[in-house]
Amino acid sequence: MNEQLDKVFKKQKKQINEPEKVIDDVVQLVGFIIGNEEYAIPILSIQEIIKPIEFTRVPQVPDYVMGVFNLRGDVIPLINLRKKFNLQSENQTDDTRYVVLRGADNIAGFMIDRLTKAIRIKKDRIDPPPETIHSDSGMIYGIGKQEDSMITILRVEALLKRDF
Repeated sequence: MNEQLDKVFKKQKKQINEPEKVIDDVVQLVGFIIGNEEYAIPILSIQEIIKPIEFTRVPQVPDYVMGVFNLRGDVIPLINLRKKFNLQSENQTDDTRYVVLRGADNIAGFMIDRLTKAIRIKKDRIDPPPETIHSDSGMIYGIGKQEDSMITILRVEALLKRDF
């Protein structure tokens, strides 16, 4: 009986001393659809998700930059991810959302077709991008393997990089 009690105490002590390891092994993401593909971004990079609001077009910007919108006094560029990913543009639906992302020194809104779900995935279930993609400079952070599908995890800083 004393041995079993010692095992229980050791297990509890281990759980108390190492809870961060369990948390650090999991990446929390938000999934969304663009076209027929599911993508995800780290939840901590999202400032907010809103329904489409009025925006103002801006001249002489790439065609994927829809314009700018006012979010509580901040003027934020709005980017159409369908066009940025070279997909056919479609009309907004009731599921369309703007995802406002904040990086180290940049902020932008991205129009997505629809949200899917919050995703928790272990880091060891995320593979690096295929070698055919420029992994250092590209938009893809990795490929998350879920039980029934794969999800492309995007690099927030690459999405926020201004080339206009």
